[in-house]
Amino acid sequence: MTLLPLSGLKVLDFSQFLAGPYAALKLADLGAEVVKVEKAGTGDLSRYLYLTDVKVDGESTIFHAINRNKKSIAVDLKSETDKDALRELVKGADVILQNFRPGVIERLGFGYEDVKAINPKIVYGSVTGYGDEGPWVNLPGQDLLAQARSGVMWLTGSAKDGPVAVGLPIADVLAGAALAHGILALLFRRERHGIGGHTETSLVEVLADLQFEVLTTWFNDGNRPPQRSSQNPAHAYLAAPYGIYQTADGHMAIAMGKLELLAELTGLAPEIAALDAFVERDRIKKALADRLATDSTTVWQQKFEAADIWAAPVMDWQDIGQSGILQTLDMTQDIHRNGLTMKTTRLPFKIDGRRPSSDLAAPELGGANDLLSNGWTQSG
Repeated sequence: MTLLPLSGLKVLDFSQFLAGPYAALKLADLGAEVVKVEKAGTGDLSRYLYLTDVKVDGESTIFHAINRNKKSIAVDLKSETDKDALRELVKGADVILQNFRPGVIERLGFGYEDVKAINPKIVYGSVTGYGDEGPWVNLPGQDLLAQARSGVMWLTGSAKDGPVAVGLPIADVLAGAALAHGILALLFRRERHGIGGHTETSLVEVLADLQFEVLTTWFNDGNRPPQRSSQNPAHAYLAAPYGIYQTADGHMAIAMGKLELLAELTGLAPEIAALDAFVERDRIKKALADRLATDSTTVWQQKFEAADIWAAPVMDWQDIGQSGILQTLDMTQDIHRNGLTMKTTRLPFKIDGRRPSSDLAAPELGGANDLLSNGWTQSG
């Protein structure tokens, strides 16, 4: 069996909801022993943050998805007894994660400087909505609101539409990934040089990084704003045919291809292919959309693939499941708790040719409270 890279690493995770726990999930999947520090009695509020009316063992699917393969301790952070027990765990921890609003974790006595005084080599990770200073520091750090403030929402969609939100908690997931990235970098530095450190990120930072390509263009283009296409939009800066098109029985995406060849394959008038692909973007895309609506996605996809035009059908989750790609890549797994089984995803990369997995579901609140009296286990 492959020894996972983070086996033996001990992580105390004070974070809730998505961004911090997503980082912790990646560390757990790589072998770390992750212990969630939860509020006694209620726990992480995402235990009750329902996406649908589906519950698993009385808790939300979102909690199980993001907190599988972890342990839980339930503590009262107003109790000096519980805080003293936590400080003992800090002594043996390698990593601490938190995503409280700026200043909160310090008031609780577990800010970076507090835990560094206890454990000088600690690697500490923080994620906030908008950093720890500046005009937005006290605003609620929530995914949709961060999308709205970052420019991502304004950039997405058609010129005829209002702002369009990304249909996923993209800021939370990207922030969690960035936090895990910073943690791993600091762990490497500690291994080489014997010092810990503090890595910080925020929702607005990762959304700015997501837009690095178009922001760089804007910075160096006299701050000239992009003009979103009003026809079949997909990218504010890219010329026709780049976009999403309706067919007779569904939708398809076209990324790129010679307009002359597209005109020939779809029966467009030759003069359409002679137009400037950006200046006349909407006219070209409207003409192409009218043609694509006359036949099925399968017919067009076969023609485009044969001609090396980059296109793909727009698939829903049922289509993806039936394609077999998730099974081929072994990207799903069953996890178990209290005799119940649920299906979820797995770590999105392999180690030594194998994809790490664990069948442990999300922990019951306080299920590992013996750690508070016995200290860290050696189970990894």
